[in-house]
Amino acid sequence: MTLHDNHSIGSHLAVAEPDFELRRDAYAVVMARMRERRDEATVGGSEKSRKLHTSRGQMLPRERIAALLDPGSPFLEIGQLAGADMYDGVPPGATMVTGVGQICGRACMLIVNDATVKGGTMFGMTTRRHTRAQLFAWQHRLPCLTLVQSGGGFLPDLANIFPDDGQAGSIMYNQVKMSAEGIAQIALVFGPSTAGGAYIPALCDEVVIVRNQGAMFLGSPQLVFAATGEVVDIEPLGGAEMHSRLSGVTDHIAEDDAHALQITRRIVAHLGEPPRLRWTRAAAEPPRYSPQELPGLLRLTGERAPAGSVDCREIISRLVDGSRFQEFKQLHGETLVCGFTRIEGFEIGILAGNGELTSQAAAKGAHFIELCCQRDIPLLFLVDSPGFAGSDRAGQRGVGKHGAKLLNAVANADVPKITLIVGQVYGAAYYAMCGRAFKPNALLMWPNARAAARADASDNVAGALNWARQLWCDMVIEPVETRAVIAQLLDVAGRTPAKATQYAVFRM
Repeated sequence: MTLHDNHSIGSHLAVAEPDFELRRDAYAVVMARMRERRDEATVGGSEKSRKLHTSRGQMLPRERIAALLDPGSPFLEIGQLAGADMYDGVPPGATMVTGVGQICGRACMLIVNDATVKGGTMFGMTTRRHTRAQLFAWQHRLPCLTLVQSGGGFLPDLANIFPDDGQAGSIMYNQVKMSAEGIAQIALVFGPSTAGGAYIPALCDEVVIVRNQGAMFLGSPQLVFAATGEVVDIEPLGGAEMHSRLSGVTDHIAEDDAHALQITRRIVAHLGEPPRLRWTRAAAEPPRYSPQELPGLLRLTGERAPAGSVDCREIISRLVDGSRFQEFKQLHGETLVCGFTRIEGFEIGILAGNGELTSQAAAKGAHFIELCCQRDIPLLFLVDSPGFAGSDRAGQRGVGKHGAKLLNAVANADVPKITLIVGQVYGAAYYAMCGRAFKPNALLMWPNARAAARADASDNVAGALNWARQLWCDMVIEPVETRAVIAQLLDVAGRTPAKATQYAVFRM
C-alpha cells in the first residue's frame, strides 16, 4: 500500500485472489442473517396486528414517518435492532422506531411508538431506545417529534422501566431540559395513550391529537371501571375534544393521521431559522476504488474465513473521496494510521487501527487529535485492533503512559466524533478508539464486527447483533452504506456550534 504524490492511495489488492473471494463469501453469509433481522424490524407487528391497525383507518408507523419527511430524504434509524430476541412476540426494535430525517429542510429526531407490537407497550429496552434517541437529539440540538400511541409500561418489566437513570423517568427529564434549552418538543397523539404514554405529550411544547382516535389518560376506561365500577367512554375521559377544549393539554385537532402529519409539518416550518453548516463542504467525489469491494477486505471469524486482516488503507481507499488521504506520521507508530481526507465533501480526520496499539501509535494518535481539535475537523475512528502492546515488549515500557495520553485526547476532543468498528477490538483498545463510554456522536458497526473485553468472548457476546440488541452501538450498517451514513451524521453534527477543546493533564 503506497501514497501517490497527489495523496491518493494506491491499492495493491488483487480482487481475484482466493482470500478476497473467501472473505467476500463469508461476509455474504453474515450479512444475509443481519438483513433478515433488519427486515423483521421494518415489518413491525404480525400481519394480524397490522391489519387491525389499518382497519381503524390508521397509517402504519413507518408510513407515518414517510409522510412526515421531505420527499426523497433519507431516514437514519438509530437502534433498529434494539431488544432483538429479548421479549416474546416482540421483533427487533423494542416496540418503537427512532431516527433522524429532514422535515421542511430541517433535521429532526422522530420517536415513534409502534402500536402493531404489543399495542406500543414500553419494555425496558423501549425506554433505553427512547432515551438514546433523546440524547442524540440533545447533543445535536434536533427538534424531537414523538408520535404517540402507547399502552404505557409493560408491567412485568417495571424493574427495567421505572426506577433508574436511562429509563422512563429520564424520558420526561430529557424532554423538559431540552425544552428549557430551546430544543423543540412536539407530540402527535394517534391513539389511546396511557400512563407514561400520556405524560410524554403533556410535557411537550406543542401537541397535535387526532379526533375520535387519539386519547390520553393516566388510567384507561377499563382501569376506571375496575377501581370504581364506573363505566366511562374514552372521549370524555381523555379524548381530543376534552383535551383541546377543557384541559388545554393539546393544541391542534386533526381529522385523521394524514391531517395530523400535515399540521406537524407546518409546525416545524415555523420553528425559526434552521441552523447553518459551520464547515465548507466540497463537491463530493466517489472513491477511485469501489466500495462494493469492501466485503472482500473484512476480518471475519469462522472456518472458511482467512485469518488476519488487510492493511487498513485498503479500506480507507474505498471510503474517502477520490481515494485521497494525507497521511500523518506515516513512518511512526505504524499500527495506528492517521490522516486528513474528505467523505462526501466533508473534511475529516481518520484514525484507523492497523494492529495492536503501541506506545508510539498512542502518542501519534494524541498528537493527531490535537491538530484536528485546533482546526475544528471532525474525527472518524475506524476500529480494528487486538488491544495494546504488552509493556514487557521491547520499546513498549511507556505504553501505559502514552496510552493514557490517547485516552485523554479522545475523551476531551470537543469536535464531532464518529466510531465505526470495522473489524475486531478488545480490551482497553476499545476505549482508546472512542468506545461508547467516551461519548462519540454515534457508534456504528459493520456486520462482521466484534468487540469485547477479551478476544475469547463468544459471538453471542462480542458479535454485532448482540451489541445492537443491547444498544451498545447505534446501528449496524453495511460497508456500502458507510459513506452516506457518515455524511448524514456529519451534516447533523456540523450544524451545532463549535467548541474549544480543553485537555486534562498530560503525563509527559
